[in-house]
Formats: sequence, structure tokens, C-alpha cells
Amino acid sequence: MRYGVIMAGGAGVRLWPLSRRNRPKQLLRLFDGKSLLRQSFERIAALLDPKQIYIITNAAHLAMIADDLPELPAENLIGEPVGRDTAAAVALPAAVLQRKDPEAVIGVFTADHIITPIEKFTGAVDRAFAMAEERAHALVTMGITPTGPDTNFGYVQRGERVSDGVFRVEKFAEKPDVDTAKNYVSSGQYYWNSGMFAWRASAILSELEKNLPQCYGPICEIADAWDTGKRDQKLTSIYPELTKISIDYAVMEHAKHVLVVEMACDWIDVGSWPAMASVIQADADGNVSTCPRVTHRDSRTSIVVSEDDHLIATMGVDDLVVVRSPDATLVCRRDRTDDLKALVEEVRQKYGEQYL
Repeated sequence: MRYGVIMAGGAGVRLWPLSRRNRPKQLLRLFDGKSLLRQSFERIAALLDPKQIYIITNAAHLAMIADDLPELPAENLIGEPVGRDTAAAVALPAAVLQRKDPEAVIGVFTADHIITPIEKFTGAVDRAFAMAEERAHALVTMGITPTGPDTNFGYVQRGERVSDGVFRVEKFAEKPDVDTAKNYVSSGQYYWNSGMFAWRASAILSELEKNLPQCYGPICEIADAWDTGKRDQKLTSIYPELTKISIDYAVMEHAKHVLVVEMACDWIDVGSWPAMASVIQADADGNVSTCPRVTHRDSRTSIVVSEDDHLIATMGVDDLVVVRSPDATLVCRRDRTDDLKALVEEVRQKYGEQYL
């Protein structure tokens, strides 16, 4: 049977002050009143029954996710006691599902992207599932057709054609500099690395056993106790000791049977406030606003965000980001948002954990 696993463990520091430890970015309802996680779930639910969809996230967020996704069975929520990057987040659901269904085929999805149109997304995902079913040892990644030489993403180079829209992977490439990214895109041989995959549970666990044995054994021990009274004890004692590493570094760059399925979608990583301009229609002066009440006078190309009815008014300013939360407000230039992590650390040093 096919299953979907959504990885929803990100912190989203670059969306501070709305994104916090107790309310990460994937749960912010900034787009048509829906969270990014909700949108991810609905995309996958176009292909799978909610009973076949699982979410792995920080254990502290389980209650909020259950509220956001009431259709999801409670037992399909997997809580990590601590984040250990994507290798562990992939391994644990795979081990749990294999014990439930030895023939399980799993699609792994992100929780913090906007992807349209849904028809192209579901078509590519269905093709990826089919490849994983057809080729028992294959690890299938989904590659986004690039719209330009973006340096914020990793890339996947395609090799030999396998079938329509499916290729062998020649190599994975880290985030490039501008010139390298231009060469990648102009070659027509590279996709953006989406971080979405499809594989048999048995295939990914076999690769983990070969390439990350120090993670494989402990994960299996946790999965063996999953339906027993020892599950929580195993999770809290074993999981925090797992190697913190991405699935790309741990497995994908070393495995021999790796395919890439082309996904020709609009794919927006909502990882920073300027990214809002790619999602929300700007006004005549280039201002992007996602809040109930806002007015701009002689202001241009600014981004204003709030989730409540607090009025935000700008006058005579350009290129600003203004984000209001109930207890903190950010005001900065659009070209300085890459420094938000440093600002948040300064806030932590000055005020402790109160605003994090």
C-alpha cells in the first residue's frame, strides 16, 4: 500500500516574530487562512486517504497539528523528542510502517512549501510512487524544474532517461554560487532538489543499514516497541542519541539505485519574509500585505504581515518588512532579512527565551 509521510519539524527562524518554538512556520495561517502544513496535507490527500498519511514533527507540536488536521488519525502523528535532521525523520516512519505493512511504499513530503498547480504535483507524485513500486531497490527523488539560477537550493543532475519524466540521478549538488547556478540551469540537466522522495520502506531501510548503521539499529529498536508500553521510553532514551544528519548526506549521495522524477510545478519555499512577494499579489506600488487591516501612503515595495485586526499603516517608507505578533514587532529593510538569525540570537541573549 502507498503511504505519505510529511516532515513537519522545521523551526522557521527567518519568519520571526510570528514563527516561534511553540508555533513553527508550517502552522502559521498566512495564506488563505490555511497553514502551510494544511496545504501540504490537502495536496497529498488528493492521492491518499487520510488514514494513509503520517506526520513526523516535534513532540511539543502534536496537539497543535491535531487541531489543524482533525481528519488525521491520532496514531498517525509521530512526535520526535528532539530534532535529529531528516535521516532520522525518514527512518523512523519507514521502520514503523514496514512493521505494519512489509510492502509499504512511502512518499516523503515537505510541510513548508507552496506548490501549484496541484494536477502537476499529483501527476509527478503518482509517477514517483509507480517507479518505487516497479523497482524494488530504487530511491526516487522529485526534482523541481528550475525557473532560474537560484543559489538558495541544492540541485540534482539527471542522467540516463528511464521513462517519460524519469531519469537516473547523475549526482546531487550543494547550493551553488551564482555562476555555477547559471551553468546548471542553462544546461537543462539540473533540477532543484525538492527534499521529496518515494521508496519502498524496505529499500530506504536497507540503504540506511548500509550507509548509516549507527542510526539503523536504534531506529529498529524503537520501531519494535512502537505498539507496546515501552514506545515512549525507547523514544526518549534512544532518539536523542541518533546521528544528526540529512538524508541526502547520509544516503542519497551514496546509494546506487537513485532516480529523479521531473516535477514541473511552481514551487515556492516560504522560508523568509521576502518570499511572501512570490505568493501574494502586490498592490500598485509593489507593497505586499497579509493582514486584515493595512494602509499605505506614499510607500513602496514593503511587506506587512499580521494575523489580527491591529491596523498597520505606513507612510513615506520603501523596501521595509513590518511583521507584528502579539508580543513582538519586527521592522527591517527587505535586504537585511538574511540577518534575522543573528537578530533572534541577540534577542535571546538580552531577554532570554520569552520571545523565542
